[in-house]
Amino acid sequence: MPELPEVEALKDFLTEHLVGHEIVRVLPVAISVLKTYDPPLAAVEGQAVTAVRRHGKFLDLETSGGLHLITHLARAGWLHWKDRLPDGPPRPGKGPLALRVALETGEGFDLTEAGTQKRLAVYLVRDPGEVPGVARLGPDPLAADFDEERFAALLSGERRQLKGALRDQSLIAGVGNAYSDEILHAARMSPFKLAASLTPEETHTLYQALRSTLTEAVERSRGVAAGRLKAEKKSGLRVHGRTGEPCPVCGDTVREVSFSDSSLQYCPTCQTGGKPLADRRMSRLLK
Repeated sequence: MPELPEVEALKDFLTEHLVGHEIVRVLPVAISVLKTYDPPLAAVEGQAVTAVRRHGKFLDLETSGGLHLITHLARAGWLHWKDRLPDGPPRPGKGPLALRVALETGEGFDLTEAGTQKRLAVYLVRDPGEVPGVARLGPDPLAADFDEERFAALLSGERRQLKGALRDQSLIAGVGNAYSDEILHAARMSPFKLAASLTPEETHTLYQALRSTLTEAVERSRGVAAGRLKAEKKSGLRVHGRTGEPCPVCGDTVREVSFSDSSLQYCPTCQTGGKPLADRRMSRLLK
């Protein structure tokens, strides 16, 4: 799933390629992708893109007519830039193409989604706050006013484990499964540690890990073409998606805990005092 650093990079890429250009056609290919119907998609045609913004993991194309074309790429969605779009409208079918946006220059982009779980979402609204996912977002962790005091206040009443708290978009916007693993590894903390149990020193450590991990990921992605962002993300991850590989910090083997629809990765030596975390799902499968 694209998270804050990749969506920030897509925002920068689209700012360079879209701002000042006119949207001549928006073509939904998968019926499931469109989540709003008033105003209709045709209302944005003929309008120029005036800005591209990011709200957590949402991309927002602001237009000269005051409308916002907002996209959430979900787990398996992606944006593919085309210097020249194919002639003729795309054909609906079973392929990954979900929506196409065409500019007056002949350029544009396709939104695609792999797999069978279709969660990619597109909204056309007059105000970003009309999108439920945007309206419930917590603060952006890279915002100038997101200081350590604000971070500590968010965690002070949290009885959840750190992994779940960091991924909650209503608490902190933009962090998902991958970067929560990376942040906790950088902070040398167990993903199962309770957020409310942090000491002031631990809160400071976690805040620094949050900011540095995301900032470094944004810098790695800056200037990378949209088509290469996925590979760039994977190359920069130290524990997430690296089960069985050596930890780049201590050399211990990266372990995994599996859940019904996701998994987390961590280093026992760096994060849990050398003790592997219980993986109840795997234990049940092995019985």
